[in-house]
Amino acid sequence: MRAKLARFIAILSLLIPVYFAVAALGARFGLFTWQFSLGTLIIEWGPRLIIATLVLAGVILVATLVKAPRKGWRWALVALVLPALALSYLGWVRSQSQGIPPIHDISTRASDPPVFSPALMAARATTPGSNPVGSLTVPISTFEKYQGPRFSAIADRSLGEVAAEAYPEVRPLVSTQGVEATFTAAVAEARAQGWTIVSEDAASGLVEATATTFWFGFKDDVAIRVRSEGQGSVVDVRSTSRVGLSDMGANAARIEAYMSGLAARL
Repeated sequence: MRAKLARFIAILSLLIPVYFAVAALGARFGLFTWQFSLGTLIIEWGPRLIIATLVLAGVILVATLVKAPRKGWRWALVALVLPALALSYLGWVRSQSQGIPPIHDISTRASDPPVFSPALMAARATTPGSNPVGSLTVPISTFEKYQGPRFSAIADRSLGEVAAEAYPEVRPLVSTQGVEATFTAAVAEARAQGWTIVSEDAASGLVEATATTFWFGFKDDVAIRVRSEGQGSVVDVRSTSRVGLSDMGANAARIEAYMSGLAARL
């Protein structure tokens, strides 16, 4: 019986990654909302499932060792290690998130960011609970969603100020190439990043795209602007999450990856 219980709990522990994957992909494919997936299944129930499995595995491991025949202890050990690793990983993610500012809108030029078209803004509006898109230079508390004790530490600062301090590598890309060549490369790199191109206008140098995350299927909108500067051109990018006020650094990472790829093309 003890050996059977050990194997059962080992199988249960092996299913923990499956549980989290189903929770995340379920939201991506519309089986349930992202709020239920992230908030309930992962943040609320996830740690409880891991801790419960960890406790059961510990009890069964002791039970298999205290009395002969000592069968099944290896299964119990596996069942103990896997949730312990999962709990450690969740703790690491949480500690990492402490240093990430809870913002959702980042641009390489906060004082003059690329602007989303009315059509894209209308698409954002169809998303329930969509994030605001506004000035990056006004106090964060200006936006209703950023009002509350969670944001008290940065209430008087702007999204641009907070982002510049947290992500100093997010800055415009200056190219020696002309606007036309840079714009062509900008569109090509946006496609290479796997984004869905929403609009492109060579005359104005503007490109709009939507990036969809693999997990949860979160949609973040990206605006790219190419303008002449001196003998060459300059590229500015804005990446804005549709939902979730804390992007966990995803928008900054997206811009940095895009600029790196674009620089290699120019």
